[in-house]
Amino acid sequence: MALKPIGDRVIIELLEQEAEKVGSIYVPDTAKEKPQQGKIIAVGPGKRDGKDLIPMTVKAGDTVLFSKYGGMEVKHAGKDYLILSESDVLAIVE
Repeated sequence: MALKPIGDRVIIELLEQEAEKVGSIYVPDTAKEKPQQGKIIAVGPGKRDGKDLIPMTVKAGDTVLFSKYGGMEVKHAGKDYLILSESDVLAIVE
């Protein structure tokens, strides 16, 4: 991957949600909320606290839930990614 996060940032590949159906009507993509779940592709080295490095809690390959409006959306090589701080990750899906 050509994107490498710095500090306590993570790069997340957004997981697409399946088409939603209400009754016999399919909800169009434009009416859906943006996904709040994704797979971590890359992690930075961690956060600095003075001279100490606080390691990351999450790792590449983890599926996580993240805050709805956190981070910055990026399109790279035809895929959608989200770059956000580790503090915006809410939970690891096991």
